[in-house]
Amino acid sequence: MSAPLLQTEGLGKRFVLHLQGGIELNVLADVDLTVHAGECVALAGPSGAGKSTLLRSLYGNYRADTGRILVRHHGAEIDIVTALPRVVVQVRNETLGYVSQFLRVVPRVAALDIVAEAARGLSREAARAEAAALLHRLNIPARLHALPPATFSGGEQQRINLARGFIGGHPILLLDEPTASLDAANRDVVIGMIREAKARGTAIVGIFHDAIVRDAVADRLYHVTPLQDAA
Repeated sequence: MSAPLLQTEGLGKRFVLHLQGGIELNVLADVDLTVHAGECVALAGPSGAGKSTLLRSLYGNYRADTGRILVRHHGAEIDIVTALPRVVVQVRNETLGYVSQFLRVVPRVAALDIVAEAARGLSREAARAEAAALLHRLNIPARLHALPPATFSGGEQQRINLARGFIGGHPILLLDEPTASLDAANRDVVIGMIREAKARGTAIVGIFHDAIVRDAVADRLYHVTPLQDAA
């Protein structure tokens, strides 16, 4: 088997509550996770176990306290835990994509441009064409493409988020409840997009509370065990 695209070794994360007398909450400990090309691993565990913390740590939003997060980037292994910020940004731009539960974008920018700017290696015209095709596939009508997503419903904003995440074609993709705000028809569209990404060799780690989605896309589960002193 080829080398994994994403791997953690002994990963641990704790939070210090400075406004609560410096109480420490240990959320993750000794996380060993390996994800290969074309594989989708679903994070499983009860609410509060640390699934979202793990996903944000993989992306570098949270800095892990122990262990390593190894991302295969242009043939080399980059440790997200110790990498310089500029290197982390480069890895995010070219290798490690992330779809969060919430769309955070510059106000007053058109939905089409928000999606197109996340495309990699395309001219402006090609990026806008690809963005329009993705938005149509996700049932965002053309009349909305020129409007800022702040005016959209929660489900529409999530579909903008998904288009922005998938247009980059990153080799590794992190998905945080990608269908949480979607109806059944759009959920099925996203299932198709995830399956196509896997077929292209994308390594995917996701949180899927919708059992239908999880069963449709996940190759295996990784159980995140709650720690005794974690909230």
